Amino acid sequence: MIKKEIEIQNKHGIHTRPATIFVENAGKFKSDIFLSYNDERVNGKSIMGLLILAVEPGATILLETNGPDEQEAMKKLIDIIENKFYTE
Repeated sequence: MIKKEIEIQNKHGIHTRPATIFVENAGKFKSDIFLSYNDERVNGKSIMGLLILAVEPGATILLETNGPDEQEAMKKLIDIIENKFYTE
């Protein structure tokens, strides 16, 4: 299992569009993916889960990957977050 804290840098946080982009990419991996924010932990492959977190801009989340392609999943998902979900 890999865990990494990362700051959400896009100007609107995780709303529908970023959540969709994240979930579409997370679903390409066999590994389990989880996001945690404000003491809530959700499945990173669930759009409803991500929206329930209501992550605000500038917030720090915990990203976890666990499974056969956890390294690749972590790298790709960090890239998406650091590039502001490709929305700006």
